[in-house]
Amino acid sequence: MDRGAWPATVHEVERGGTRLSDYHTHKHGHGDGCSPLCVLLFPAPWLSASLGWALGDSWRCREEGTGEHGPDQAVRGWAEARGPPDPLLLSSGNSAATSRPGRLGARHQFACASILSLQPRWKPRPVPSWAEAAGQAGRPGVLARAPPQASPSRSRAGPEATKWGGPASVPVPAPSAASPNPLDPRRRGRCPGASLCCLVSALPPGAAFTMFSCVKPYENQNYSALKRACLRRKVLFEDPNFPATDDSLYYKGSPGPTVRWKRPKDICEDPRLFVDGISSHDLHQGQVGNCWFVAACSSLASRESLWQKVIPDWKEQEWDPEKPNAYAGIFHFHFWRFGEWVDVVIDDRLPTVNNQLIYCHSSSRNEFWCALVEKAYAKLAGCYQALDGGNTADALVDFTGGVSEPIDLTEGDFANDEAKRNQLFERVLKVHSRGGLISASIKAVTAADMEARLACGLVKGHAYAITDVRKVRLGHGLLAFFKSEKLDMIRLRNPWGEREWNGPWSDTSEEWQKVSKSEREKLGVTVQDDGEFWMTFEDLCRYFTDIIKCRLINTSYLSIHKTWEEARLRGAWTRHEDPLQNRSGGCINHKDSFFQNPQYIFDVKKPEDEVLISIQQRPKQSTRRDGKGENLAIGFDIYKVEENRQYRMHSLQHRAASSIYINSRSVFLRTEQPEGRYVIIPTTFEPGHTGEFLLRVFTDVPSNCRELRLDEPPRTCWSSLCGYPQQVTQVHVLGAAGLKDSPTGANSYVIIKCEGDKVRSAVQKGTSTPEYDVKGVFYRKKPSQPITVQIWNHRVLKDEFLGQVDLKANADDLQALHTLHLRDRNSRQPSDLPGTVAVRVLSSTSLTAV
Repeated sequence: MDRGAWPATVHEVERGGTRLSDYHTHKHGHGDGCSPLCVLLFPAPWLSASLGWALGDSWRCREEGTGEHGPDQAVRGWAEARGPPDPLLLSSGNSAATSRPGRLGARHQFACASILSLQPRWKPRPVPSWAEAAGQAGRPGVLARAPPQASPSRSRAGPEATKWGGPASVPVPAPSAASPNPLDPRRRGRCPGASLCCLVSALPPGAAFTMFSCVKPYENQNYSALKRACLRRKVLFEDPNFPATDDSLYYKGSPGPTVRWKRPKDICEDPRLFVDGISSHDLHQGQVGNCWFVAACSSLASRESLWQKVIPDWKEQEWDPEKPNAYAGIFHFHFWRFGEWVDVVIDDRLPTVNNQLIYCHSSSRNEFWCALVEKAYAKLAGCYQALDGGNTADALVDFTGGVSEPIDLTEGDFANDEAKRNQLFERVLKVHSRGGLISASIKAVTAADMEARLACGLVKGHAYAITDVRKVRLGHGLLAFFKSEKLDMIRLRNPWGEREWNGPWSDTSEEWQKVSKSEREKLGVTVQDDGEFWMTFEDLCRYFTDIIKCRLINTSYLSIHKTWEEARLRGAWTRHEDPLQNRSGGCINHKDSFFQNPQYIFDVKKPEDEVLISIQQRPKQSTRRDGKGENLAIGFDIYKVEENRQYRMHSLQHRAASSIYINSRSVFLRTEQPEGRYVIIPTTFEPGHTGEFLLRVFTDVPSNCRELRLDEPPRTCWSSLCGYPQQVTQVHVLGAAGLKDSPTGANSYVIIKCEGDKVRSAVQKGTSTPEYDVKGVFYRKKPSQPITVQIWNHRVLKDEFLGQVDLKANADDLQALHTLHLRDRNSRQPSDLPGTVAVRVLSSTSLTAV
């Protein structure tokens, strides 16, 4: 059930200006390898092939971090052969590119592999895969339990059934650290041969580039090596890390009905990964309350480029009735977890009762892609029960690597504010048209309302997948073309596969008579109770309470759409007795320890820029040994700081923005900020809590985001010769008044100078009373030398000096705010010039006071 839909679950505590949104639910679920590289492929196959043959295997690729390879290598076999690479091996590799028509040929792929294997002296700027970028996150929503009655599977016509048999099931031991699997081609350090540890991903709409992204084996299980071992031994794979036992089903409580784990061949004849392709209609929720996950899967199924990323090598993994001996009972799926793509390996044993799948299942009895994806996701979570009550936003991010942005429709009053509603629809339409995933839910007010069906047919406390967003043209024939009246429409799907909206524009509604037959066919309007329906965006805002948008943020320079710059940093909240080393200080309510949290600095380099910030804590598993993995209540504050700050903050400054505090896996904020330097302080709500987090910052131009680690200038061997700062001074120039005027006003700016360091403000155009609001912090070795504040008038040929003031800035000066007359630069007999400047000064002999 969607968190946003839980009955009376959000308790917001106002304490010192910080808000804690704490979700209390009966079922409170959860919903370092290679760094990503963007590689440009030569458009001409002959050119890239020629380069590939010329370069061959002469240069090896190296990896950062652990040096381990992902399991999906476009050139498998090179590591085993340990000799010159054979380009023909490319045609049989485990790459998505080799299994789909219309992809790169063998020579072209070999050239790509050779190009990627180069180790140039310069390091190209890492650009995350399109699937690792996206938009925003905010308040998540809770998602429900299983439907009151399981929906009967509606079988779909498929290929002729074929009797399938396989070898006996024998467990395959997991490789241990002490005795690594000899079949595992991954080794620490240098890549074996010229193997390519990158996965070719499909392109989103509008993208004009091909991305490669590294994938890390989950729990050190290599799909290729395990499958080869099973085929050689003629056994079916049994996953020792996720065994067919109750521990994989529950993390607490006693088991229900007797569950039997069965392989697809024991459930039906002619098992298939896909039957007649993949569709959002394939999925039906089972007995576990993971409609949030099923809704996310429904959205995923509507995006070919995305599901082919989650389900790699789908043709290679598909059952082949003509080659039963080539089947090993092993599958693998990709998920984006905590900043990296992981490859999750599972066996094909699924939990059943009375020979029926008890969890997510397809409309076709012999189609198993959704059940297998769910099992891989349950393995990530710890067990199936961990999926009971979770967050749609988490699943959408795990499928895409994007950033989710929950929107509270009730709080924003979108149902009654037409202007805001139209603006929101355009944003939703843009996310959908650029390959993003979207879901919607209805909060339940009380426990009795959970999964209650409204008179309009909608279900409270339930997640719906938004599968289409359209402006529907009304009218018939030429009238529709010239009238150009359009209606904002949304198509949704209930994961139960039934119980639809019965209001205006429902399947049998008379409103559809306003739309031409061709337009109805284009929209795919049906009269079946298949759980999918259309409604106007106005009705959606009126009946639903939450929308979650998962944006795929574009970071490619070659795209025609807006390009974002992403900074991705990992951090941790840690405890230490020394306050200067403690990094778990809690939120701003705890003023004594707040600045002991991790701090990150970034720059806004445009006059005004949109900034997207997401913080995600490391997901926790739910197991019988450790119990349920609970999220910490987290959030962050953003402060506008001095233009030249290089060390950690120790005192409060202007708070530019702040997120909510919530016990969710991720928190998101979108904000517009003027040019300047900012510090992000991510925190837990209470001090002393520990955990890891991932910070992602998206800006229009590079922000130079980095962590502030030092509290003060470091002492070096040169400090005794060159001196060490004795005093720290913060100078805040607020503004000026009465400046030398001109017919169009002064275009002035201010410069703060101190011991060779200086800070300059932006130009304030056409005013004699500018507001600069610029700050600088200076660590002074010679406190007796004054700090100079100069004001200049910007001109085309040469800037004009308007005046300056000298500040002594003594530590014992109790007056913080000064209004001073401008003077000229004559050191002997300075004279007053027109205008005054307002300056706030703070000095201290303690270098950690500012």
